[in-house]
Amino acid sequence: MRPEQSITTQILGLIESDDMKAGAHMRAQPLADRLRVSRSPVNDALSFLAEKGVLVRQPNRGYFLVEPLSESVEATARRLGLEDSDTVTEVYFRIADDRLSGALPGEFTEVMLKQRYGLTPAQLNAVLARIASEGWAERKPGYGWEFSSMLTTADSLLQSYRLRLALEPAALLEPGYHLAPGVIARCRAAELHLLNGGIETDTADQMHDRGVRFHESVVEGCGNAFFIDTIRRVNRVRRLLSYRSMKDRSRYKEHCQQHLHLLDLIERGHNDDASKAMQDHLSSTLRNLKKITGILKS
Repeated sequence: MRPEQSITTQILGLIESDDMKAGAHMRAQPLADRLRVSRSPVNDALSFLAEKGVLVRQPNRGYFLVEPLSESVEATARRLGLEDSDTVTEVYFRIADDRLSGALPGEFTEVMLKQRYGLTPAQLNAVLARIASEGWAERKPGYGWEFSSMLTTADSLLQSYRLRLALEPAALLEPGYHLAPGVIARCRAAELHLLNGGIETDTADQMHDRGVRFHESVVEGCGNAFFIDTIRRVNRVRRLLSYRSMKDRSRYKEHCQQHLHLLDLIERGHNDDASKAMQDHLSSTLRNLKKITGILKS
């Protein structure tokens, strides 16, 4: 399975490789675990496959396979128009890189994007929808679009980490903190996947979602809605510079080891030590990011 394939195409690959039969239950969380991404893009992919008739959605039960694949994954992807989806992903990253490098102005029109990147109307709508949903561009009143001023500089990414440095260690000290064993197991499996080669092969999307999923899971254990909402908002808007920082992945082995150590402490109920370990982990990341500000700048 190639990492550059869309999530939807990768799900089709699992249907084929697992020889799934008609009626197979397509559960979002196990699929997200296997693909090392968050549930959100998996749910979007399942919804798309249901619209195309590959799956059927049953109220309160989820998605089920209508019938086994009768052709190759590649042929199915072409028939469903998934090649457009891969194009949208590729152009999305080109736009992100051009924005961060200063090649795109703060304001732009749909016509300009369409011509610059050779997009069809459907591809243009899809890429703009993704950018808008992630909060780094929005439609202007009247005509045109503008990029958000948030998290488009190296300093803004460092500022987001300083906020997380204040929030995440404190979340581990909240009264009644509890992280379910199943969540700990899923987080641990994701880290081991990366140490076993995923650092080199996962896409930027998968790497970002893996990190987001780990830290949001840890914070969600505190049960404090204000902590949880804040970390989700920060993660939503830091995506752009997170992608750019992944051009240097040499620090990710250390990240994984630190994450695994944190999980061990949480599992044993050593929350004071886990809070200190989280502080050390984020401080280390902050120091490493300062060393690669050249990558983050235009």
